[in-house]
Amino acid sequence: MDLTIAAILGLDGLTNGAIYALVALALVLVFSVTRVIFIPQGEFVAFGALTLASLQLGKVPGTVWLLLLMAVAVAALDLVQGLRERRRPLRLFFGLLQTLSFPGFVAVCAPMFVQQQHSLIVQVVATLFIVTCMGPLLYRLAYRALSGASVLTLLIVSVGVHFALTGVGLVFFGAEGYRTPPFWDARFDVGPLSFTGQTLIIFGASVALLLGMWLFFERSLMGKALRATSVNRTGARLMGISGDAAGSLSFTMAAFIGALSGLLISPSTTIYYDTGFLIGLKGFVAAVFGGLASFPMALAGAIGVGLIESFGSFWASAFKEVIVFTVILPILLWRSFVDPHHEEH
Repeated sequence: MDLTIAAILGLDGLTNGAIYALVALALVLVFSVTRVIFIPQGEFVAFGALTLASLQLGKVPGTVWLLLLMAVAVAALDLVQGLRERRRPLRLFFGLLQTLSFPGFVAVCAPMFVQQQHSLIVQVVATLFIVTCMGPLLYRLAYRALSGASVLTLLIVSVGVHFALTGVGLVFFGAEGYRTPPFWDARFDVGPLSFTGQTLIIFGASVALLLGMWLFFERSLMGKALRATSVNRTGARLMGISGDAAGSLSFTMAAFIGALSGLLISPSTTIYYDTGFLIGLKGFVAAVFGGLASFPMALAGAIGVGLIESFGSFWASAFKEVIVFTVILPILLWRSFVDPHHEEH
């Protein structure tokens, strides 16, 4: 291996690491707020890519019907809970209307939207809206009632949700893989390195999202509420911060980050209904490097995972996944010494 090959592999590793960084940040966000090890994060990545691919092919994405089904299920749960608590009929009606209005609107307008063949940017925005709206619905369906459960229980639920979403993805999208067109076809040569427009967009979008998250947590009231919840959930509740609202918001942000990651990676990688699982696992390895609590450490871990995967594929391409996931063992050993385990009460 000479310096030219090392530079090319390094660029490839940084590009992949930028995607894993987004997934890792979403995992850290969800875990710090809700204590959920969110294994299905990768499904949002796959759904984002497959939704845009369906729009490109002139088909109504399966995520439209999945969003509607999730909204109907949430409305049914809210209706049963409202009847048990004997809420006012008008309040119950407006709550159900709020849950069903946007998914119903999307389901009605999707066939007309597809027929008009909008520009790529409009399709990207529509994809982000559709997948992002799944986040709070998924939290309401699977996690809100278990907000006081142990981490192990929440992990078991996450495994079940992952398998359910993977099966749904197979039903709605089929077993075929899809790629989406690049957002920018340009190519720039800098010495031995060749930067594609898509690579620059990945770096730019990742940096912009990281900056946006920093501003959100540092400057906005909702961001500070999420930070307070992640530091001390009981204290945040005593200060009037709703744990359910914080959990719903964290899942909304995780869904948006996952959809954006899928859109960024789909022009360079064929995405299948179950591709998100491996991407989510690599993001999890990066998040574990930060103890599922530190955003900067998770970012550093993601860059490391990307570089290890890139160089590992050069030396032993058949074992690159094994190499990446073996890295988690010394990380877990190191974290066990740095952060001793405390029993939950």
